[in-house]
Amino acid sequence: MSEVLKGLRIGYALTGSFCSFRRSFEQAEILREYGAELIPVMSENAASISTRFGTAEENLQRLRAIAGREVITSIEAAEPIGPKDLTDIMVVAPCTSNTAAKLASSVTDTAVTMAVKSHLRSGKPVVLAIASNDSLLASAKNIGELFNRRNYYFVPMVQDDWEKKPASLVAEFSLLPRAVEAALSGVQLRPIIYHSAPK
Repeated sequence: MSEVLKGLRIGYALTGSFCSFRRSFEQAEILREYGAELIPVMSENAASISTRFGTAEENLQRLRAIAGREVITSIEAAEPIGPKDLTDIMVVAPCTSNTAAKLASSVTDTAVTMAVKSHLRSGKPVVLAIASNDSLLASAKNIGELFNRRNYYFVPMVQDDWEKKPASLVAEFSLLPRAVEAALSGVQLRPIIYHSAPK
């Protein structure tokens, strides 16, 4: 895998599932260890809201340090990604149900949705790491729509607490590098949904 990812230009975007940030940062570090170049993006909310999972500045600084460059946090800064051919693949990790709904409806009103739209103009792959408590309720139709869109791929998901949160799905972040590698070959990793974390 390391040879496939070496030198790969990955747009690496975070949206506001703050409890998933730690796992996303860990995978970003692994991608960098494999030799990938990261173009970091955060939605405006992800970049500005402080929670018990870290302050806004701490999260920005963490992603900035991993990528070794400034984080894109505005629509205008994200727009040149496609025209300037800055990315080979785009990763949204975590991808909230709100962002998935916007992508399914071609709504472009955040730095992340603009980054994806701009990247897609050349027909390049996008990998989504879903993290949402209502993935199997109201958000299911949007995720299903994206399953059927060309160029969209998913990090396999886990029903993380099917007794207390029966509609929740969260990406198995440890599979993110493999999902990126597969997407580059036009392949969706399967199974897409696990009932428990894969061994």
